[in-house]
Amino acid sequence: MARTDGKPNIFQKIRRWWRETVGELRKVTWPTWKEALALTRIVLIVTVIMAAILGLLDFAFSRLVGLLIG
Repeated sequence: MARTDGKPNIFQKIRRWWRETVGELRKVTWPTWKEALALTRIVLIVTVIMAAILGLLDFAFSRLVGLLIG
């Protein structure tokens, strides 16, 4: 059944969204394999450092609260 009000139906909206998404992805400058590995290493190193800092702060504040309470 065709719509007479000129509004696109759900399938037309999905098709349009898909075409626009694919078009935008074609514009992306994707990193090389070497760049991706380097960036992954950086993320892992920063994650480990932040985990260590947060772990030390948690330990210190736990000890401090322990001293204040009991």
